[in-house]
Amino acid sequence: MQAEPNKSLVGAEYEVEIGPVAHGGHCIARTDSGQVLFVRHALPGEQVVARVTEGEEGARFLRADAVEILTASKDRVKAPCAFSGPGGCGGCDWQHAKPGAQRRLKGEVIAEQLRRLAGLTPEDVGWDGTVMPAEGDKLPAGQVPQWRTRVQYAVDPDGGHAGLRRHRSHEVEPVDHCMIAAPGVTELGIEKRDWSGMASVEAIAATGSQDRQVILTPRPGARLPIVELDRPVSVMRVEEKDGGVHRVHGRPFVRERADGRTHRVGSGGFWQVHPQAADTLVTAVMQGLLPRKGDMALDLYCGVGLFAGALADRLGEKGAVLGIESGKRAVEDARHNLADFDRVRIEQGKVEAVLPRTGITEVDLIVLDPPRAGAGRKTVEHMVSLGARKIAYVACDPAALARDLGYFADGGYRVRTLRAFDLFPMTHHVECVAILEPAGKSS
Repeated sequence: MQAEPNKSLVGAEYEVEIGPVAHGGHCIARTDSGQVLFVRHALPGEQVVARVTEGEEGARFLRADAVEILTASKDRVKAPCAFSGPGGCGGCDWQHAKPGAQRRLKGEVIAEQLRRLAGLTPEDVGWDGTVMPAEGDKLPAGQVPQWRTRVQYAVDPDGGHAGLRRHRSHEVEPVDHCMIAAPGVTELGIEKRDWSGMASVEAIAATGSQDRQVILTPRPGARLPIVELDRPVSVMRVEEKDGGVHRVHGRPFVRERADGRTHRVGSGGFWQVHPQAADTLVTAVMQGLLPRKGDMALDLYCGVGLFAGALADRLGEKGAVLGIESGKRAVEDARHNLADFDRVRIEQGKVEAVLPRTGITEVDLIVLDPPRAGAGRKTVEHMVSLGARKIAYVACDPAALARDLGYFADGGYRVRTLRAFDLFPMTHHVECVAILEPAGKSS
């Protein structure tokens, strides 16, 4: 006989005191019975009414929204965006917090992940606990950085309106303007036109060039519309059969600018979303590594070659760089972008598979910028075996970073410095750059 399913608690309301921030854009609270609530739209120390959005009796935790603020934090502000808040757009997590408070919360999350997953304190990793804003992002009250150069719009299947997804939902919140979208995205006017038949529309506004691109994902059997926007754009489409991105008209790539070089990025390939991010991260990595002429360096998960190019520029004619990247189109772009460097090689494949096959037994420097899941123990162990003088780890997820730093510590590497950058304002995301060196090395 099947057990009765546990009763859903969706819609139940609890008056709770909000505890510390947690990784993921929410804070922790507990019901009177001790059940854990992950509460969005709240801030530590507040007294709120939390309405459950996911979960059932007996669940390890419930998800909830703060629908009424009984006692507000001094860090609370009225959300500048009309589409944010409970039940609204899920793109931003901290519209209701002052910018300085957002950065402080992100710092607390990094510190908590380091402590919990790697047993490290901020002092252990040479970090003062601050999260730095990007250049130009400190704005007067009520203004929001317009930083998102790539926006993925979902399309309402009934009305053909472009919008943004609600939190943890496939439902579309129609918007007439995204406040954090870069001007180059806003000026396309995506939200003003009918996208019937499309599942999504991605808009890209390159940094350092006037290139604009839209990538359309049609619903099964739908025909592509004639794209007439407020600015010239190239148009790509995602094929239903293979999921590949193919050119409809215009350039199949955009030109991005960073570290004094132009980088071709094709087929919606990865590039940092904040216009200052690429330069900010290159500077932090190079300041941490201090490359020397003639060094041998690895750039793992190298994308279109941002860090490989920066290294090659600084290593001189006798230096060498090997980049490894799994994406076929990104490898093509990286080889194009770095064609003027004789001693740069780009290999295609997963890092964990390709790195052992290279036959390399020794390197001077390593840069890794892995996906959100991190590098993992096996890859870290291989890196450790190469005896690099310094390793720069660029991380978009503090939990994955902390786990991998634990593996590096097991292999005899310590974190010399860590820097954190708020390259995703209004969201819970944060970018970190950790510089590692062999633990026995003296300061």
